[in-house]
Amino acid sequence: MVATPAAPESARNACPAKEGLYLAFKLSEEFHALPILKVQEIIGFQSVTPIPGMPRFVCGVINLRDKVIPVVDLRLRFAMTCGETTSRTCIIIVHLSQNHRVLTLGAIVDEVCEVIELPQSQIEPAPEFGASVDTRFILGIGKNEQRVILLLDVDRLFSDEEMAKVSHMGAQD
Repeated sequence: MVATPAAPESARNACPAKEGLYLAFKLSEEFHALPILKVQEIIGFQSVTPIPGMPRFVCGVINLRDKVIPVVDLRLRFAMTCGETTSRTCIIIVHLSQNHRVLTLGAIVDEVCEVIELPQSQIEPAPEFGASVDTRFILGIGKNEQRVILLLDVDRLFSDEEMAKVSHMGAQD
């Protein structure tokens, strides 16, 4: 048997999150952020038409300028308790890519905070929790003004099966 050399320390600790602009938002009291280039726009919360047979975190669809857009609740996606809708609750319209498909999707969040610029020195790799915790959608951890911000990879928020279900709900780009 031939031993395979271990990956160099720099490769094991490589962080997929890159410096740049991120849209920061809150789910409960936790701060999260998405790369700004994945964000199309932010709209106020509106009524969502439910679609039967979808995963619990898929709320349904909205009509945005004559385009049907699937909407997910990020609290439910991350197994958090369902939040109360307030005047700050909004929907972030994002573009995600998976398996050569592009989907426009709305993500319900409790509050959009700000656009932040994170230099590479303020971004660390996501911690490893072992095989029992799915962290594939975490790009890294941002540190900004005493806050820890979970940087999300919107393209990896859903499994292939979930993506297939959601993509049939809305118009594809």
